[in-house]
Amino acid sequence: SSQSPLPSQRLPVPDSVLHMFLDTEGEPEDDQEKHGGRVRTFPHERGNWATHVYVPYETREDFLDLLDMLLAHAQTCVPRLVRMEAFHVSLSQSVVLRHHWIVPFVQALKDRLASFQRFFFTANRVKIYTNQERTRTFVGLEVTSGHPQFLDLVSEVDRVMEEFDLTTFYQDPSFHVSLAWCVGDARLQLEGRCLRELQNIVDEFEDPEMVLRAHAEQVRCKSGNKFFSMPLK
Repeated sequence: SSQSPLPSQRLPVPDSVLHMFLDTEGEPEDDQEKHGGRVRTFPHERGNWATHVYVPYETREDFLDLLDMLLAHAQTCVPRLVRMEAFHVSLSQSVVLRHHWIVPFVQALKDRLASFQRFFFTANRVKIYTNQERTRTFVGLEVTSGHPQFLDLVSEVDRVMEEFDLTTFYQDPSFHVSLAWCVGDARLQLEGRCLRELQNIVDEFEDPEMVLRAHAEQVRCKSGNKFFSMPLK
């Protein structure tokens, strides 16, 4: 969709926004070595920043033990699977923002989420996902409790996306934490027997309800190599 320009008058940037930067400034990199040979779904142009809104998934040691077991088994089905480096629940698709839109976009998110309460959620159903182009496959844990709160968060994020004429989130989304990924469409090898065995590993792990219960305490926005944090109440 074509992106409509923002009003030309410049609003002062509140200190609270300037202090939300968690990383250094700089032009986003487009180095395939850095992202495992993954192919961008849109070309990188100077001044265009790939932007993504999500809830971080804070991991515990026993979660990482379970992840090691799941990955070891999943790799018997698809050896090329690689573990994710960080874990989150997406609230947006990856969209392209012009550099000068980043701060107003984040401020709009912050305003929309200002009164949103923290909540607990559980992700314990193993599910296989692909991206829309089916060039990447993910092994994920689907959110089974906390789904209504995630829908409420997405509705706020979607309203910001609409303000900036950007793509909103999927209809009827399956909220999930991606655990591992590979290039290509590997659903045939992973669904069916392999998926059932992965679910058994989760169900038989010691106290999976506690291990896979997490607290949504903040929303983050990653734009290029900048990170913005928006705490929930």
